[in-house]
Amino acid sequence: MSYCLDLLNRKRLTTREVRIGNMTMGANNPIRLQSMTTTDTMDTAASVAQSIRMIEAGCELVRLTAPSKNEAINLGVIKKSLNEKGYHTPLVADIHFTPNAAEIAAGLVEKVRVNPGNYADKKKFEEIEYTDESYEAELLRIEEKFTPLVLLCKKHGTAMRIGTNHGSLSDRILSRYGDTPAGMVESAMEFIRICEKLDFDQLVISMKASNTIVMVQAYRLLVAEMLKRGGVYPLHLGVTEAGDGEDGRIKSAVGIGALLEDGIGDTIRVSLTEEPEFEIPVARKLAEKCQNTDNVKVLDEEHAELPYNPFEYQRSTSFAVHNIGEYQVPVVVGDLSSRQEITPAGLFGLGYVYSVPLDKWNVQDLAADYVFVGDNAINFELPGTIGVITTFESWQTKYQNKPGFYPLLTNENLSYLDKNQKGFLLVNAEDEVLTEWSQYTQLVLVAQTTFANKTQLFRQFRLNYAKKGLKNPVIMRTVSNEKEAETFQLSVSADMGATFIDGFGDGIWISAEQPLQLINSTSFGILQATRTRISKTEYISCPSCGRTLFDLQETTAKIREKTSHLKGIKIGIMGCIVNGPGEMADADYGYVGTGPGKINLYKEKTVVKRNIPEDDAVEALIDLIKEHGDWVETTI
Repeated sequence: MSYCLDLLNRKRLTTREVRIGNMTMGANNPIRLQSMTTTDTMDTAASVAQSIRMIEAGCELVRLTAPSKNEAINLGVIKKSLNEKGYHTPLVADIHFTPNAAEIAAGLVEKVRVNPGNYADKKKFEEIEYTDESYEAELLRIEEKFTPLVLLCKKHGTAMRIGTNHGSLSDRILSRYGDTPAGMVESAMEFIRICEKLDFDQLVISMKASNTIVMVQAYRLLVAEMLKRGGVYPLHLGVTEAGDGEDGRIKSAVGIGALLEDGIGDTIRVSLTEEPEFEIPVARKLAEKCQNTDNVKVLDEEHAELPYNPFEYQRSTSFAVHNIGEYQVPVVVGDLSSRQEITPAGLFGLGYVYSVPLDKWNVQDLAADYVFVGDNAINFELPGTIGVITTFESWQTKYQNKPGFYPLLTNENLSYLDKNQKGFLLVNAEDEVLTEWSQYTQLVLVAQTTFANKTQLFRQFRLNYAKKGLKNPVIMRTVSNEKEAETFQLSVSADMGATFIDGFGDGIWISAEQPLQLINSTSFGILQATRTRISKTEYISCPSCGRTLFDLQETTAKIREKTSHLKGIKIGIMGCIVNGPGEMADADYGYVGTGPGKINLYKEKTVVKRNIPEDDAVEALIDLIKEHGDWVETTI
């Protein structure tokens, strides 16, 4: 099934145009930027003030939660106040569990978001056996409950987002389709079919997940299904519960960027655990990147056939060269080639700390596996855990017989390498792939490109690599000239996202004019976000909204402070129960607001401690982690 217009060239998918108040979305309209308030919707003054800050930051749709009828009614008051102040940005009512609130909101604001997982279903994590007849009866029940809202939206000219969340799929969908991207798509399609039956097409669709692989595969499956049916509704992109700071930005860029690069997406919401106005510049940078036409290489190969399934994750097969390839986690290469001199202190940014009094190296969790030194000399003893890559000339004259040192070659000097000698071959992704590379049994390929459309060029390289039957490990290298730190992280994460999500790449190498520690943490962050190498604690943290029952930013900071040393553990931090229990299925432990000042703790998707006072909840979470044997004491 096709999920985009062109696998090898950037071509934006043309979707139907949908009108949302004074704005249109989809078709040839710009990619729209949006965010969601974190205030209590009943607090009119605070909601209006925050909405204005969002709008002035560039937000083109403002979403507010409406968990009950009262909040839905107050949306009209908020809208009136904004209009009086000269702000006419469309408002979106966010609905979970409460059809009556949605029906009120449909007459007051420009758009209503409903979650098909909880609009007409309850989630109890029950596995239910359905016959075809009983399942059809459930669909009729949903249609009966959903139809009044559709008719009201038609009457008032209100648009609708059908927003599937991986964390809140209904027990009915989970029982028949499992916890899968296919289940997410079917959850939305059930509601889409009802809308189409009622001749209502002012729809926007989303497939959000905190797992970027699930999220990307779900959107691809959805697009493939809609293309097969003859028309695609506008698509709202987002990685839900992305988190805060660097991790939230990298994770969002990996997932959203992978889709934007394939021309998928009409509006973006970057879900950061920060103030909502801070999300807009991040979304803008991602939108601008995928629309950049400078330094783009157009590829003329048509009807490309993928050597992998874009709807299911499977690691590309390669043979092992030492610790690279086969089933080993992707390696990280640090680049010190631009340094005038390399000293032990210079390796600090790559995760290596040298103690002069003890004459010992301390290796951090985020320690690079290899370092490229170019022609620089290494005049000190390195830790045994790191490999050194040098230019071919330097290796030939200085390091040829020194263990742990390897040459970086080009096709011009490859023939000088013994076919059983470990080495790295730098190749341009857009150039010809040669079958003779496979004769070098210890050769690692380093694929790079200087063109801007890296996703497509890396994909073409993979296609040609597969056609030639190569099994050499491949390190993906990108060179960034971005000067600003956030733009750098977003750009390289978007460039690398699709490649690793699709299971290709045995390593990552980023060269940039940025602090070494930032480049190194970004490299590990991309691998973590694509679930290809877990090297630190992962926080699945929602972006806060009016439903949130505690201060998410403060609480996330407290939990990070206590648990950031727990390598490989996933902790969900959720402000309410909308997605909390569902996302707990993807986390090892969960911290979920259940009422004012009260927290429920989860082990995976099972609640194990209820109604813990908020002041005691972080320590209770630590006790829970200890009870299950996942706690380790810090070494500092």
